[in-house]
Amino acid sequence: MLLCGASSAIPQPYPSKPVRLIVGFPAGGAADIIARTLGYAFTQDLGQQVIIDNRAGAGGSLGSEITAKAEPDGYTILMISSSYAANAALYRQLRFDPIKALAPVTLVASAAQVLLANPNLPFRDIKALIAEAKASPGKLNYASAGTGSTTHLAGELFKLMADVNLTHIPYKGGSPALTDLIGGQVQLLFLAIPPALAQIRAAKVRAIAVTSSNRAVALPDVPTVAESGVAGYEATNWYGILAPAAIPTRILSDLENHVVKLIRLPEVSEQIVKQGAEPVGSSAKEFSRYLISEIAKWSRVVKQSGIHAD
Repeated sequence: MLLCGASSAIPQPYPSKPVRLIVGFPAGGAADIIARTLGYAFTQDLGQQVIIDNRAGAGGSLGSEITAKAEPDGYTILMISSSYAANAALYRQLRFDPIKALAPVTLVASAAQVLLANPNLPFRDIKALIAEAKASPGKLNYASAGTGSTTHLAGELFKLMADVNLTHIPYKGGSPALTDLIGGQVQLLFLAIPPALAQIRAAKVRAIAVTSSNRAVALPDVPTVAESGVAGYEATNWYGILAPAAIPTRILSDLENHVVKLIRLPEVSEQIVKQGAEPVGSSAKEFSRYLISEIAKWSRVVKQSGIHAD
C-alpha cells in the first residue's frame, strides 16, 4: 500500500493529456493564426492535442478571465495580444488582476505598426508632421481601427510624446480606415504593416514611420518614430502565452521550454513572419518584466487620454 501511494504521488510528465489554448479573439486574426500554428507544432512535437478555444469579447479580456479561473495545471493556457496591457485601464469592470491572476510563459512575437499618410499631404517625415500639427492644433486627424484599439493607443502615445493635438477618428476595423485614408477622407492612420504593404508599394499611401524600436524587416527603408525625433517612442503589437497564476513551477518551466522550442522551429517562425511579426521566444522572467512595463505604459496613456471602452 505504501508503495502504491508513493507511485501515485510521482509527478506525471507534462504534457500527458490534451491542452486547451484559449484565444481571446475571433478565428482568422493574427493571434488566432499564431496560436493555431503553435498548437499544431505542439501536437506534432509532443504527441498531445492542443484544442484552440476562441473566446472573443472585451478586447480579449473574456478569454483572460476564463483562463484566470481555470485549474492551474498547465492544461489551460492563453494567447494574448498587446491589447492585454491596456485592458485594465480601458475596461473599468475587469474582474481579474492582469498582473497577479495570470503567469507569463513567453513572449511569442512582436510586430510594428506603420504610420501612414495620404500622399497628397505636404509632409514626408515625422519632423514635418509635428511642425504642421503644432502650427495648426487639431487640424490634422488620424484614423484608427476603433476606440481602445492598439492603433488608437499608438496614436494617443504619439500625441502625448510629441506634444501635438491630432483629432482621432475611430473606425470599425483597419480596412475601412485604410480605404478612407486612400480616398482622402482622413489624413493619417496607424495600422499593422501587412494590410498596408500593397498600398504603400502602389504609392496610394505614404509610410511616414514605423512604431517599433528598430526598423521593420518588411519596411527597411522606413525610419522608426523614435529615430525620427520622438525619442523613446514604441508601440508594437505583440503576442504572448499566459497560464493561471498558481501553476506549479515545474510545469511552468516545462511549458516555457516546450513553447520556446516550437517558436524557433523554421515552419513556425515562417508562419509568424507571414503575420507581419518577428518571432521572439523570451524566458518567462523576461516576459514578466516586459508585461509589467507594458501595463504601466498603456495604463498611463489610457488615463492621460481619458479613453474608456465600457
